[in-house]
Amino acid sequence: DCLSETGLPSIGQHQYPDGGRAAVPADTGGRILGVLEIVWPARMEPQPSQIVRQVEALAELCAHTLETSAPRHPDGDWRPGVLPEVTELMDLADSLYDPTLVLVPHLDPAGELLDFRIQHVNGRFLDPSGRPRAVVNGSLLLEAYPMAAGESELFEQIERVYATGEPFRAQRMRLTTLVDDVPLAAVADINISRHGSCVLLIWRMEDETARLASLLQHAQRLGRIGGFEENLLTGEITWNVQLYGLYGKSPASGPIPLEDLAAHAHPDDAVAIGRFLRTLLHHRSPASTAFRLQRPDSVTRHIRVVAEPELDSDGRLLVVRGAYQDISAHHWTEVALAATRDQLAHSEQQARERNRLTLQLQHAIMPPAQAPLDAPGLQVAVRYRPAETQHLVGGDWYDAVVLPSRLVLLVLLCVGDVAGHGIDAATSMVVLRNALRGLAVTGARPAQLLSWLNMVAHHLTGGVTATAVCGLYDPERRTLRWARAGHLPPVLLRDGEATPLPLVKGLLIGAVPEATYEEHEVQLAVDDTLLMYTDGLIERRDRSVEESLTQLLAAARTVPPTLDQQLDRLLTYSKSDTDDDTCIVGVRVA
Repeated sequence: DCLSETGLPSIGQHQYPDGGRAAVPADTGGRILGVLEIVWPARMEPQPSQIVRQVEALAELCAHTLETSAPRHPDGDWRPGVLPEVTELMDLADSLYDPTLVLVPHLDPAGELLDFRIQHVNGRFLDPSGRPRAVVNGSLLLEAYPMAAGESELFEQIERVYATGEPFRAQRMRLTTLVDDVPLAAVADINISRHGSCVLLIWRMEDETARLASLLQHAQRLGRIGGFEENLLTGEITWNVQLYGLYGKSPASGPIPLEDLAAHAHPDDAVAIGRFLRTLLHHRSPASTAFRLQRPDSVTRHIRVVAEPELDSDGRLLVVRGAYQDISAHHWTEVALAATRDQLAHSEQQARERNRLTLQLQHAIMPPAQAPLDAPGLQVAVRYRPAETQHLVGGDWYDAVVLPSRLVLLVLLCVGDVAGHGIDAATSMVVLRNALRGLAVTGARPAQLLSWLNMVAHHLTGGVTATAVCGLYDPERRTLRWARAGHLPPVLLRDGEATPLPLVKGLLIGAVPEATYEEHEVQLAVDDTLLMYTDGLIERRDRSVEESLTQLLAAARTVPPTLDQQLDRLLTYSKSDTDDDTCIVGVRVA
C-alpha cells in the first residue's frame, strides 16, 4: 500500500516529505528479515495489482539476499535471519560425501506451508540439468525442481517428514520433468530427514556411465560373452572377467595370446583357427570362426570368436580387439533341430507311404463309382466322399449288383457305415460286404439277409458294429422291398416332392447275438428317384438329426436333369460338419 503516515523511520521523510512511499516486509521462510521501502517524490494513487506483485517480488528478493549474503554476526557464528540450527545443518551438509540440500519451510502469512526454500547446497551437489549451484541455492524447491511435485511424489514425502519427523528413504526413485524447457529424467536414491525446523534432503543421482557399464556387464554375462584386447606392439593382453569365466581360468593365471588359440582348441578345429588368424593378422581384416574350446576342467565348450584389427596411419597393425561367445547351447539346439528334421522327414515319408497304401486299398475294396449297372429300366449313380481325402480310409460302403437268378432280375442295393476310420474299419467293412454278397445269392429277402449279417458281425468279426440299408428291386413289377439296421431310411423323390420311406424297425448290426428286422415294400413309378445315404451327408453337431433331414429334403426337391447332377448337388450343398465319410446311392426308374 502507499503510505504517507509519519512516526515511522523513513528515508522519504528526509528527501520527499510530501511524497508517497510503500513499505513491504522482506520475509523468507516465515521470518521477517527487514523492510523494503520505496519512495516517490509526489504522492501516488493506489497502484494496480500487477505493480503490487512486482513490489512484493522485489521484497522477497531482498529477503533472500539478506539471508544468504549478509556478513556473519560478530557475537555469533551465524548470519542475520538464519537460525543457529540452520547454520549447523549447513555445516553438516558440507561434511557429507553425497549431494545434499538444506531445506527451510516457506510459509504463507497464516503459517501454512507453501514450499521449501533451498537454503544451502553442499559442494558435492550436481544439478541434474547442469545448472550452476548458485542458481539453485536460495530458490524455492518447486520452482527449481517441479519434478518434486510430479509422479515421484517427492514433495509429498518431504512434507510428511517435516510434519512427522519420521525419516524417509527410497532407492531408484525416478524423477522426470522439464527444467527450463530441458527434459530431465533421472534416477536417484533419496534420503530425507528432519533436523529441528529444517529438512535435510540427500539424493544420490545414478551415474550414467556406471549404469551403462553395469548394463554392459550384465549383457555380457547373460550372453556368455567375454571381451579382449591385444596390443601387438607391447604384447599387453587384456581380458575381462567374463572371458576368464568362459575359459574356466583364474584371472591370476593370465590371458592367452591369439597365436596360442589352437593349443586350447580341439585338434580338428586347427584349420579353421589358422584361417581366422591369417585373415585377422596377415590380411588385417575382421574375422570370425567357431571352435571347440578344451578347458582345464576337461569341459568342452563350443565358442565363437570375433575380432577386428586397429591400424595406425601408416597401415601398421597396432591392436586387435574382439570377443568370445559361448554358443554351446545354440550348437546343441542346432543338433537337436537337425535330428528333429531328420525324424520329421522320416515320419513324412512313412505317412506318404501309408497314404499311398490306404488309397490303393480304398480303390481295391470300393466298386467303381461311375461304372454303369446293366439293369433294364434302372439308372444307378454313386458318390463317395471320404472323411479326409488321401489321409483316412473310411468305413462307408455301397454295392449294386445284379443277382444270378434267371427267373427274376434282381438288384441288390446296400449302403452301410462301419464305425471309425482307418485300416481296421476298412477291413471290417470288406468282411461284411463280401459276406452280404455271398448271402444274397441264396435269394433270401432283405430282412433275412440283415439277420444273417448280424450273426456274422457278432460271432465272426470280433465285435464289429455297422448300420445298413438293404433292398431288392424287381424291375418287372417296379417294386422295392427293403430293410434297415440302425440306418436312416431312404428318401423317395416323386413329382418334385421328397419324402423319407417309413422308419421300419431294425437294430444296429453286431449289437446283439440275434436280431430280427422288419421289411417294407414300396411301389415305384417311372422317373421316381430313390436316395440312399450315410449320416455323413447330414449330421451336424449343433442340431438334431430331424432338423438336418428336413434340410436334406428341401435340397432334394430340386431335381436336375440327370441323376449324376442330382447327387453332385446334394454333396455340394451338404451342411454336415462332423468330418465323417459320405456315401450316396441314387436309383432312378426309367
